[in-house]
Amino acid sequence: MARRPLIAGNWKMYLTTAKAVELAEAVAASCAGLSDREVMIAPSFTALTAVAEAVAGSPVRVAGQNVAWEKEGAYTGEISPVMLQDAGAGMVILGHSERRHIFAEDNAMVNRRLLCALQFELTPILCVGETLAEREQGNTFKVVEKQLSQGVQGVAGEQMKQVVIAYEPVWAIGTGKTATKEQAQEVHGSIRNVLAGLYEKTLADEIRILYGGSVKPDNVDSLMAQPDIDGALVGGAALKFESFDRIIHFS
Repeated sequence: MARRPLIAGNWKMYLTTAKAVELAEAVAASCAGLSDREVMIAPSFTALTAVAEAVAGSPVRVAGQNVAWEKEGAYTGEISPVMLQDAGAGMVILGHSERRHIFAEDNAMVNRRLLCALQFELTPILCVGETLAEREQGNTFKVVEKQLSQGVQGVAGEQMKQVVIAYEPVWAIGTGKTATKEQAQEVHGSIRNVLAGLYEKTLADEIRILYGGSVKPDNVDSLMAQPDIDGALVGGAALKFESFDRIIHFS
């Protein structure tokens, strides 16, 4: 089954609104008429509205970098799904390793956020991945399966069609190290098998699984050639137009 590739840029805590708009406009212009792949950018919350306006009418989608598990309430520092939609976002990144390891978000919290995103029709990108210690101990598949199965707990099959998975080995994020195409494909294939066990094979074959972890212009083509890699979640290389543009236009 053909899965439409998704190239997603996570801008993390970088770029003022003016710089974000400048980059967004360049990406939108480059993506004009692009139909065989999907492109998404996730600016900081303060730049969301301006970026959404900058890419309006283009194929580029806009995402939040996290979302709360409630529509509204006394949750200082959080952002609700309604607020994300109001700002122009239609997607959201959840369970990123930086949220898990710096801000102590566990699988249960990520799951609550995911369920809320689906309730409000935001497309979630659920991130999973092991640390270097976990890989060296031979626990990669166990860790990823636990994060995945607990992350999608309570998600019905029909809803699962809306979910995107991103495999991000923590040891490859921002380090310059990248999983080899064989290492990445091995875990992606395992993720698809886990999804087939949780749901069914036909559904698992529909779900897009992105690779994230020092994706760059010089490795994107070989990564995207793997049968179970359906796109990329790009960090540092998404902050510069030239490098992100090359990744978007992988061959």
